[in-house]
Amino acid sequence: MRNFIFLIVLFFVSQWLLKKLRRANERAQQGEAQGGGATAGGASGAQRARNGNGNGNGASNGAPQLADPLIRCAQCGVHTPRSESIVVAGERFCCADHARHYASRPTGRDAR
Repeated sequence: MRNFIFLIVLFFVSQWLLKKLRRANERAQQGEAQGGGATAGGASGAQRARNGNGNGNGASNGAPQLADPLIRCAQCGVHTPRSESIVVAGERFCCADHARHYASRPTGRDAR
């Protein structure tokens, strides 16, 4: 009987501790999202050090940096970053060879 009561008390204590940890974690995330607070002071200081003291850097305001979107090559289907793709006739390609090959293909009525 004593072991059963001990297990019940242990269960409630562990639930209480988990709840406290979740709340502390949520506060820390909210503090970081708002530009740093008392709970996230150390983390924001480290972030400023990585970002060049946080002066004039777009990443220091908490906005995530978006990656360059991947574009599918019209010739081979390989995905390449948009900044590295080549545009010919409104289509995007992974390399100049594929763009030339696609442009030299007969189109429309000439394809017969």
